[in-house]
Amino acid sequence: MPPEPTPLRPTGEAHRPGATAVLEDAAAAVAGLDALDTPTTTTHPWWRRALSTALPPFVALLVFMLVWQLVWASAITEEFKIPAPASVWHEFAGTVEDGRVWSILWTSVSRAFLGFGVALLIATPLGLLVAKVPVVRAAIGPLLSGLQSLPSVAWVPAAVLWFGLTDATIYFVVLAGSIPSIANGLVAGIDQIPPILPRMGQVLGARGITSARHILLPAALPGYLAGCKQGWAFSWRSLMAAEIIAAGPLLGIGLGAYLKEGSDFNNMPAVIAAILLILVVGIGIELLVFRPIERRVLRARGLALST
Repeated sequence: MPPEPTPLRPTGEAHRPGATAVLEDAAAAVAGLDALDTPTTTTHPWWRRALSTALPPFVALLVFMLVWQLVWASAITEEFKIPAPASVWHEFAGTVEDGRVWSILWTSVSRAFLGFGVALLIATPLGLLVAKVPVVRAAIGPLLSGLQSLPSVAWVPAAVLWFGLTDATIYFVVLAGSIPSIANGLVAGIDQIPPILPRMGQVLGARGITSARHILLPAALPGYLAGCKQGWAFSWRSLMAAEIIAAGPLLGIGLGAYLKEGSDFNNMPAVIAAILLILVVGIGIELLVFRPIERRVLRARGLALST
């Protein structure tokens, strides 16, 4: 067997009697600084996390329903303007009983997910080009910012004239509303990356797609995720605007068309039920999709202080 290596011993001045104690003190000081820089993670029981997450919105919902009932009971305005909560519930229960609500939800949610997925495929390479190629940033960077501030409903009349009352109109409006937000979020995330990370990647041989995949996208993930959340919100609002305005027999009945149908027939309970369904879907996607991803990203970076 080969002989065991002899441990290195301090030479020169470090061989003096007090040198070892000085080195140990320095190592302890560095370890203490590292401990101060490391965030402290507090773990709570699952029931406490569930209670702290579900109780505040539940209490807020109860307060809202109570105020709504009091306003209706006081007869401040006509009932066709502010119906009773029970009337809205009966309208919603009727759509559940005949199974119509599931078709309505599937039509809108499937369009939203498909449009958002295509927007991700387009906006991600576009954001990388804008962030890393100065000519591209100078050419279309201001245009992306302007498109992000443009209301998506403005695209609906033009899309109807271009594509007619078809699904292409719906998806075009969704893409126009979500792509600028996702691309700008990625650009902002890449701009906040410390310059040393791309340089280290170049030294290690990471260039082009390899650098984007292993360095830029992981480092810019918080900003990219924020852009995706905003892009989803814009795509959902764009979808509702398109379904309300571009209603037709070829498009089916989604949440927007259901809302417009209630308005056309002066059915205020149906209008409020549609608004509440739109709100519930938006909150559900936030809580079930984006919130867990965001917590995982923050926890991986040591920024989640409680779990």
